[in-house]
Amino acid sequence: MHEELASSSSPTQNIYQWRDILAKFVLFFFGVALWHKGLSLFGGILLALAWVLDGSLHRLKQAIRREPLVLAILLFCTVLALGIFWSDDLRSGYNVWKKYAILLVFIPFLYLLNKERLPWAISGLLAGYSGVLFMGVYQWIIVGDTSLSFPLLKMSRTGFSGMLGIGVILAIYLAGANSSKKVKPLLWIFASLLLFIQFNQGARGVLLATLFSLLLLIFMRYRTRIKALLGVTVATLIVVGIFAYSSTSLENRLIEAQSDIELSQQGKYTSSSGYRLAMWDVGLHGIAQHPWFGHGTGMPSRYFDETVVTYKDGLYKDLPGWLKTYHYHNDWIEIGMQIGALGLLTYAFFLWSWFQTLRARQLTTLGAVLVCFVFVAGLVETLVFFRVILYLLLVITAIAIVWQKEYGSGIKEGG
Repeated sequence: MHEELASSSSPTQNIYQWRDILAKFVLFFFGVALWHKGLSLFGGILLALAWVLDGSLHRLKQAIRREPLVLAILLFCTVLALGIFWSDDLRSGYNVWKKYAILLVFIPFLYLLNKERLPWAISGLLAGYSGVLFMGVYQWIIVGDTSLSFPLLKMSRTGFSGMLGIGVILAIYLAGANSSKKVKPLLWIFASLLLFIQFNQGARGVLLATLFSLLLLIFMRYRTRIKALLGVTVATLIVVGIFAYSSTSLENRLIEAQSDIELSQQGKYTSSSGYRLAMWDVGLHGIAQHPWFGHGTGMPSRYFDETVVTYKDGLYKDLPGWLKTYHYHNDWIEIGMQIGALGLLTYAFFLWSWFQTLRARQLTTLGAVLVCFVFVAGLVETLVFFRVILYLLLVITAIAIVWQKEYGSGIKEGG
């Protein structure tokens, strides 16, 4: 009798075991693959497939009701998809929508995770992060290449800088949450090393996002302990000052920025900062023309190339020939151009829901700091074009949610 029961339940057990093995592999693989453009796309497809096979698709309605971030991502992607229909170029609209659709990866990743699979997801993420960090340090110190971009991974220096900044924030956050006297200083040292590397490469906007987020993290961590708040803030500012003073890369970028501003004052915008200022100017003009629903998903870059010839008597007319226009270097202007106020409201709801999702797990500080990073970096970049940053933040969010669910108050946000 027992043998019959065992044999009858064996196929079901085998199916569950294979689904579990697949889920663990996919979670690990995606942590490694997210750093490469092609592999991350393949990893996203595997995530969706494993999620369906795991039987989690039927829980999507429940997830929409319970998780603000899931609802916000679906709403934002839906609105962007609708914007394709009033675009003059459907193909371009679809191509742009695909970039924003990377946000959808959060859903299968989150719902594949459980207590047994967490180590696999964390191991994959750490393996990928460590590998790219090693490549960056080797390229910077041994090869002497200060650009710190990775053609093999198709990762720009902005993506690498974002990876470093997120590492700084997370390391210091975990240092505050860790009670071990041995682990805490190691995390601070690791964060300092990452920040030092970030100061020695050229993405200024993401560096500013890191510093703003770091100050917010320190304030929220120690706001009830004034002496500790002042001490940690002063120590952090001293370290930042030393890194800034010793960074040749930062000095060169500041000199370049000053030169760009002087050229802009002379009406010459064929420079990094001048080009960005011109893009913002034209973008705000475009939003004012179609404030409610924008120009359609995929239309902003085409609008710039067509409008810049006559806008302000051709003040920026030389820019399309100087540099190819891909995006507006500002999340809010980019989205406002795509789908107007409708898009800006859904994007604001997305950021608010991100915070609320973590806040509901008693991770208020982590939620505020991650959203701060996205918001500040998005003022000077269009983050969707640097997929590594969003992938990394979404994976960290999912891991934090499940960790807190499985281990209760395992992450303590007290100072």
